[in-house]
Amino acid sequence: MTDIFHKDFKAAPYWWEEYRPQALPEIDLPNEVRVAIIGAGYAGLSAALELARAGVECLVLDAAEPGFGASTRSGGMVSGGVNVGKRYMSKPMSADEAAPFLNDAADAFSHIENLIAREKIECGWHKRGYFLGAWCKAHFDDMAKKVAVLNKEAQSDSYIVPQDQQRAEIGSDYYRGGMVVERAAHIQPALYFKGLLGLVQKAGVAIAAKTEVTGLAQNSDGSWAVSTPRGMIRAGDVIVATNGYTGGVTPALQRRVVPVGSYIIATDELPADLAASISPRNRSFADTRRVLTYYRLSPDGKRLIFGGRAKFGLTDPITTAPLLYQFMIDRFPQLAGVKITHSWTGNVAFTLDEVPHMGKFENLHYALGCNGSGVAMMSYLGHQTARKILGKVNRICAFDREEFPSHPLYTGSTWFLPYIGYYFRTRDWIDRRWS
Repeated sequence: MTDIFHKDFKAAPYWWEEYRPQALPEIDLPNEVRVAIIGAGYAGLSAALELARAGVECLVLDAAEPGFGASTRSGGMVSGGVNVGKRYMSKPMSADEAAPFLNDAADAFSHIENLIAREKIECGWHKRGYFLGAWCKAHFDDMAKKVAVLNKEAQSDSYIVPQDQQRAEIGSDYYRGGMVVERAAHIQPALYFKGLLGLVQKAGVAIAAKTEVTGLAQNSDGSWAVSTPRGMIRAGDVIVATNGYTGGVTPALQRRVVPVGSYIIATDELPADLAASISPRNRSFADTRRVLTYYRLSPDGKRLIFGGRAKFGLTDPITTAPLLYQFMIDRFPQLAGVKITHSWTGNVAFTLDEVPHMGKFENLHYALGCNGSGVAMMSYLGHQTARKILGKVNRICAFDREEFPSHPLYTGSTWFLPYIGYYFRTRDWIDRRWS
């Protein structure tokens, strides 16, 4: 399927056409800082912004250019508790158990919506809702049972769409009906990152780019010795905000997040009528399939941005592009022949309980495990982690829990992901055929 590539094809994020992560001027590292933040993505910068505006000195360290990871590589879909709600719909979790997570996931959406509006971040914010397609009838029936709880606890403004009515939401007959969530949005994620970075820089936060943290050791007084190739820094507190790029410098946290490659393609510009046929209301989309897909139109409405788990494991985006293209054509046969201009990948961090986490583990603060809802959730958890350090919280965030599950057979190597992929594909086939 080599004829799917545009003559100007790039194996790079489409978002980077407007903002590409950039190297920053090298700074002199301080000998001591109140808070050191590892990771210059949404979570790290959100924490830094809150700390700096409270007058607390902090330093952000990143092994690459700020934003080089998932913060500028995602699909740019902003959920208001939808992904947490998907776990509620697919796992044996009671409404009472789900409520605090859904409440705070809704707060995460409010946080980013208010931040973008207040700070006037130009990032293509479109609050046009979300359609979750039911892969099979059993999934649709489960949605219908639980949508009321999502509305009550996540203020999601959700409703069920039967299969014979889904054409009003999506230009496809592929699903067995679905659910609309009105309280959802999509953005240009790299421009949102650019805006957040600008706020942090304006607040005077020092950012050490291309400065990998190579060691962490706690001193007898509770402070931390943060080692880098450019010297050591003494920090009162450390926040780990590395998400899908969490490495061996924090082995206990590495054992608790599983990096999974997510793959995305962007089409060439589409005729206006064709684009409108795909997304009549400019919604974003995903499905309940285990080998899931997610997609939406670009902010200008001219391209389809289509992502999913084309492979389980890490591989190059050129290899996965034909797989995603076929997924796209399965849902939208009218796109046959459209060329791909961009294909890229980035790491998503999944947790073993499928819930995002923040907290303090072995005296390290962390905000990790977006589980595919990183735009809103990581911004929120970074913000909440900073407020916790500042002593400004008047209640404990639902995602701030002592329990952060690990598994004795998982040490950070993801050799098992292809086997999980095979299992998921088999289960999807069974569900589609028999339910």
